[in-house]
Order: sequence, then structure tokens, then C-alpha cells
Amino acid sequence: MSSVNHNLHDSDFYAWTKQTAQLLKEGRLSEVDIKNIAEELEDMGNSDKRGVVSQLSRLITHLLKWMYQPALRGNSWKNTIEAARIEIIDFFKDSPSLKNEVKNKFDVAYKKAIRIASNETGIEVKDFPKECPFTLEQCLNEEFWQIGRAHV
Repeated sequence: MSSVNHNLHDSDFYAWTKQTAQLLKEGRLSEVDIKNIAEELEDMGNSDKRGVVSQLSRLITHLLKWMYQPALRGNSWKNTIEAARIEIIDFFKDSPSLKNEVKNKFDVAYKKAIRIASNETGIEVKDFPKECPFTLEQCLNEEFWQIGRAHV
């Protein structure tokens, strides 16, 4: 491994990515900073997972608002719900294995969503159901709009 390439990772990440890509294209593997490449690849996967969980929290937040405040429903909420659905589905198309990861993080996404929904609606966190009233499949279903008020 080239110490120049390794040091560049810490001092100029963009230049490191360009240089590393060039080294790989040229087959100069002995000069490539393998350890940092592995860490960066792992970080990329984790970033995608965080991104999809964030979109899921956003989606659930707006579905809760849609459910609990029917008088305030409007195009802005509908657009946010649609955009979040599209983003999540796009993540799954690009990386199907993320769906299993997200299923494992569904409760985390819901806990974040009820905190945000509480702040935005004035409804106490304790007044939302302990478990998400929607499944992941319902959240992603573009036909899922007929949400009644949950039992609280």
C-alpha cells in the first residue's frame, strides 16, 4: 500500500477517491489503500441504511399526521408521503437487501416518527400507539390512504 495514497485519505478525501479509482483502473493494486477502501465501502452501505430509515421515519410521521389530523390534510403532506415512498422504493430497487435491514429498524423508525409527529401536532408521544399502526408494506403502498383514527 502506498503511504501517499493512505495519507491523502485523511487530508483530501476527494483527491484520494480520484487517485484510488485511477490506481484501480490501471491495475496498480499494490499501491491501493485497501483498508480505507474497505471502510469506505462499509460506510457507504451504512449510509444507505441510515438514509432509508430516515425516509421511513419521515413517511411514518406524515402518515401519523394524516391519521390524527384529518382536517389538516393537504397536498403538502400528500406530496411528502409520496416522495418518501418513492425514495424508499428506489433504495430497495438499487439494494434489495436493504429491505431486510429496514424491517429490523422499523421500530426505530417508528419511535423517531412519533417524537417528530408529537412535536409537529402537539399530540403527546404517549397518545400514539406503542407499536406502529401500519406495516412496512402499508407504508409503501401508494393506495394506502384510507387511514382511520387509531385507538388511543
